[in-house]
Amino acid sequence: MNRVVHPIEEESYRRLRARLDTSHFPPLTRAVVERVIHSAADLDYATDLVMAEADLAKAHAALHAGAPVVVDVEMVGAGITRRETVCRLKDAESGPGLTRSAHAIRLAHEQVGPGALWVIGNAPTALEELLTLDARPALVIGLPVGFVGAVESKAALRESGLPAVSNVSEKGGSAVAAAALNALLYHPTSAEEKL
Repeated sequence: MNRVVHPIEEESYRRLRARLDTSHFPPLTRAVVERVIHSAADLDYATDLVMAEADLAKAHAALHAGAPVVVDVEMVGAGITRRETVCRLKDAESGPGLTRSAHAIRLAHEQVGPGALWVIGNAPTALEELLTLDARPALVIGLPVGFVGAVESKAALRESGLPAVSNVSEKGGSAVAAAALNALLYHPTSAEEKL
């Protein structure tokens, strides 16, 4: 992907790296950590995020091979650049024991099947619902924000053994979830690196 980086973004990364040494992270982990920190101006994400480089490498390959990207809310989708996303929230309905966000995840799963990248930045109930499905994801970016259910849903994601990016605290949100996906989207593929 040919992407022109604006001078403001270049300066922002220079300042970030002047305040925080990220050189010890493997390449994709570093890309995710830095882009999330950049999106939130919050250096604490360097120790709050949880991910495995091997999972990121597989997800990076799947993403660049055209795997679908599912988001829990349109705001996450709006933050993901240069890639179409699936969001079924407009079609979803709440019901007894089921939030609209959870129903939207069910609808999206029916649409995309296994192998998608799931990006959840808003609703803990969306992440909880995803964990009940046989989604077989390429990656789950589970960064819902909030004081009710966010920490618990992210802990359940880590315990599930699914390939994931999550964090330990209540922090998260649409911008950081989109940033984590964009980090993988912007990171060059091996073919691009050879150019």
